[in-house]
Amino acid sequence: MEHAQVLTEYNDVLLPEDLQKILKTGRNTVYSYLAAGKIRSIRIGGKYRIPKLYLLEFMYPDRKFEQEGV
Repeated sequence: MEHAQVLTEYNDVLLPEDLQKILKTGRNTVYSYLAAGKIRSIRIGGKYRIPKLYLLEFMYPDRKFEQEGV
């Protein structure tokens, strides 16, 4: 599967709840990954926001990803 087609049904910026569905894991696991920096994220107003690019980097660590439009 081409990485550009992965996660097309989700917004460009994901919420922790989205990660739970995508990774099929629980809330505590998602938040521990985010807190430890295993999945990069941005904190806005104390809430985690995860660009798709960061999740793809976590899911496919052996591949290089570039932001589109940069």
